[in-house]
Amino acid sequence: MIKKIKNIYKIFGPGILMATAAIGGSHLVSSTQAGALFGWSLAIFILLINFFKYPFFLANVQYTMATKKSLIEGYASLGNSWLWLFTILAVIAAVVNTAAVSMFAASLLGYFIPIQLTINILSFIIIFACILILIAGKYNLLNNVSKIIMITLSIATVVAVVMAVTKDVNSALADDFISPSAWTIASLGFIVILTGWMPAPIEISSIGSIWLKNQIKQTNINAKNALLDFNVGFIVTAILAIFFLALGALVLHGSAYEFKDGIAFSHQLVTMYSTVIGDWSRLLIAFIAFACMFGTSITVIDGYGRAVAEAFSLIRKNRSASNRSVAVWTIFISIIGFLIIIYFASSMRTMLDFAMILSFTTTPIFAFLNYKLVRSTKLPKELQNGMFLNILSICGLIFLFGFLILFIIYRWFPFLIGL
Repeated sequence: MIKKIKNIYKIFGPGILMATAAIGGSHLVSSTQAGALFGWSLAIFILLINFFKYPFFLANVQYTMATKKSLIEGYASLGNSWLWLFTILAVIAAVVNTAAVSMFAASLLGYFIPIQLTINILSFIIIFACILILIAGKYNLLNNVSKIIMITLSIATVVAVVMAVTKDVNSALADDFISPSAWTIASLGFIVILTGWMPAPIEISSIGSIWLKNQIKQTNINAKNALLDFNVGFIVTAILAIFFLALGALVLHGSAYEFKDGIAFSHQLVTMYSTVIGDWSRLLIAFIAFACMFGTSITVIDGYGRAVAEAFSLIRKNRSASNRSVAVWTIFISIIGFLIIIYFASSMRTMLDFAMILSFTTTPIFAFLNYKLVRSTKLPKELQNGMFLNILSICGLIFLFGFLILFIIYRWFPFLIGL
């Protein structure tokens, strides 16, 4: 029995790592805000975002299991122009997303520091700790830590939602309260932010393929197990997104609560949980939220370091990135990310919003790259898209590019829609 459990445990890896990277800003921040601002209105939309992005994240399992290569190697096979496009976008996304998630993790770390430190110092501690862990433990330690974080966060979130339902915490709503509509042009900016990181930026799929390639080297994993790992991780992230929305809707919707900025913003999220569960849980919830964001930080720093290193290695016509190259790029991305944090030190929500908007604008491009790669690769039967996934891929591309066009019009050509 114990041996069987260990074998099942070993199956899970890249899919759970991707889930750990995802459940950060998109869930703790955007899903919670969606519930707080609009109640349950965006629940179906959040599920649709996950649904439409599914085929493009799935590509990392399909391509890597079929070829034993990463998606980035696949982009290189499509031509240097595609590889360069990915590399440029990945470098930009790497430094911005590293800054955003590290800054959020740092704000939560402030709960446990007996002296008051600035967000810059706290962010430095987070980034430095991530680099040390990655250098010391590499993939195996990262893999094990992510599973613990996912289990802990899932249990805590489910408990918080159940208690919010049973305690009816927002029963004091005014009789004349009218929930604002999410389906207006004025709400488009928030919808874009929500879409950008839900469940995660699509370039995370290329990082997932690198993790999967590493797992293939270390364990005897087949396509069925790899798909199980991916699907479990993806489904859990989608379900937790709804649970976080539920917390916002049950606890904050209709109240006078206004989301703050800086360290106060993350403390506010912890207060929301402790209001439901009880004040005794404040430190426990703060620790779980911190573990979630620290897990996101370490997976993002590791993943982007690997992805950018591999991309530049392929540009130089090398077969794979060396450990030294990965370490150099990981440190470089971390340093630039920290410099961005210094610039946005007093505006954490602005930093997060910028990162999510950037991810939204690049998402259709990465989605198209993954679609093109899967379509041009001869896959074994168990990894091929059936008719349903092919239709879903086309619908997903129409959804993502259509949304991007609408946002461009809204941002730079508002007169076209009467604004």
